[in-house]
Amino acid sequence: MALPANFLEELRARIPPASVIGRRVRLLRSGKQMKGCCPFHGEKTPSFYVYDDHYHCFGCGAHGDAISFTMQSQGLGFMEAVEQLAAEAGLQVPKPTPEAAAAERRRLDTIGVLEAAQRHYQRRLSLPEGRVARDYLLDRGLREETIVRYGLGWAGERGSLTAELKRDGIEPAQLEEAGLLRRDEDNSRTFELFAQRVMFPIRDRRGMIVSFGGRILGSGQPKYVNGPETPVFSKRRTLFGLDQARVAVRNGGVLVVVEGYMDVIAAAQAGFGGAVAPLGTALTNEQLEELWRVAACPILCFDGDAAGARAAARAMDLALPMLTVERTLKFATLPPDEDPDSLVRKRGPQAFQDVLDAALSPSDALYDMVRTTAGDTTPEQRATLRSRLVEAAGRISDKALAGEYRRVLLDRFFSATRAARPTAGRRTGGGRPVAAPRFVRIRIDQGATTAEWARILTVILLHHPFLLHDVHSAYATLPLDGPLARLRDALFAWSETAETLDSTGAIAHLTNSGSRTDLEQVLTAGAMPLPACALRSAMPAEAEAGWWHFFGFLNVEHLREEVALAKIEADRNLTAETQRRLSALRQALLRVESGESDDAGLVEAS
Repeated sequence: MALPANFLEELRARIPPASVIGRRVRLLRSGKQMKGCCPFHGEKTPSFYVYDDHYHCFGCGAHGDAISFTMQSQGLGFMEAVEQLAAEAGLQVPKPTPEAAAAERRRLDTIGVLEAAQRHYQRRLSLPEGRVARDYLLDRGLREETIVRYGLGWAGERGSLTAELKRDGIEPAQLEEAGLLRRDEDNSRTFELFAQRVMFPIRDRRGMIVSFGGRILGSGQPKYVNGPETPVFSKRRTLFGLDQARVAVRNGGVLVVVEGYMDVIAAAQAGFGGAVAPLGTALTNEQLEELWRVAACPILCFDGDAAGARAAARAMDLALPMLTVERTLKFATLPPDEDPDSLVRKRGPQAFQDVLDAALSPSDALYDMVRTTAGDTTPEQRATLRSRLVEAAGRISDKALAGEYRRVLLDRFFSATRAARPTAGRRTGGGRPVAAPRFVRIRIDQGATTAEWARILTVILLHHPFLLHDVHSAYATLPLDGPLARLRDALFAWSETAETLDSTGAIAHLTNSGSRTDLEQVLTAGAMPLPACALRSAMPAEAEAGWWHFFGFLNVEHLREEVALAKIEADRNLTAETQRRLSALRQALLRVESGESDDAGLVEAS
């Protein structure tokens, strides 16, 4: 039975060879691939290498994909191996129907038609009629071997492709099926899609031609045209240059996403063979999945203008829910008015390498994007910025990674907003301006009093863990050490998965997960009696107000930010909960600023 190619491609994508081979062979990381001792012949020195989509033994020559390995290692037939792997991948094996067989024949016929068209276009480029296209490509800095390597061509006058391929037995209906002819809806006549354009063959990840893109020379519109969706071509799933980029990445190159065909080709000619591009549209989920199948951390390279910034923001918005510890991205920004093609021609490969070396991690890029739209000058802007950062981190599906992003983003937020906030001036009764006193937060490990306040905060959360989600970002800013730091991390981890945030469950979990000693030390080693708000018998509102009160002694600036944020939330959605939270925060801030403690955790700097 002949199975549809798209089914087999999806199966291979879902079941990478390493996941199958690793069950029978002990694999070790070797650069960007895995290696081990070949299971098909006895050897003591590993010569069996496993790549992202195939394996190869340099000792005995065994070669194949996950399906081949399953067949060879278990003595199965092709369909048996496919059915076994499909069950693991959650795929349904297509039933053998006449319709499916006919569709597969048409697909193969379509690929043959596209290959014949590519030969036609490539031949036209070398004829006198293609001279204008050839001059254009050479003027853009492409070498002859690059033009041949990418199979570039020229589509001349309409009708020439149909006439030539008809002599080879290819009918107009087949050209229409391949996306090379279009039908006029008004009169039902067909016409060739590409004419008077430089032609770029579009290949799938295996190197088979599935469509074309054409660039017009001169002032016509649209500048670029891509072939339509066909049985062999899906624009959402295809990346230009991916077939050659996979080889380059396997040999140590970096996977880079640029904007257009010429950017890919110019970058590859300059030594950046891992360049790919979407087909004239923004990145899609399917294209991101394709990128991650090739490399764990591709670089998205955008223009340094407003359009490039918007494209980067769209890509970030798309990628956030898909990020994991094993699948991430970097964001690179080109100089204004430059693209990879122009940059390497004007300044050479090193200039593009410098752009890639300066690529930002997703957390840094995300912070910059959100800050650009929200601002960080006024209290209201800072509160909005913080709220959006927390919201963005929460869109990451991987909860552990989302927590780390939240912590990193808020650390940078508090560091940046503290540094940027101007020192306010005040006036004496006679009107002479006097510099406002500067307050410095004492580190928790520098005094018994501040250490005790930190302990009280932790005890409140042990007795009233329902507060954890509400105080998470504030609690994370404190520079805790020893048992307090370990308990904080353990509480955060527990709160991510616990169904109910109750004291009995929290203490039981910590006791049974290796934190018994830290727990006993924090609960019993206080230098002073616990305040009423830290007792298990405290009312929820009392515990909440007390937590923020003691936190304010340790980080009053963050407390002010919490008040501003709570006010915005209450203004947007005035409920009993938002009003209660705002009231508790304001009360805590008032008590701290009025000095309602020995020294409120603050010292005036000289």
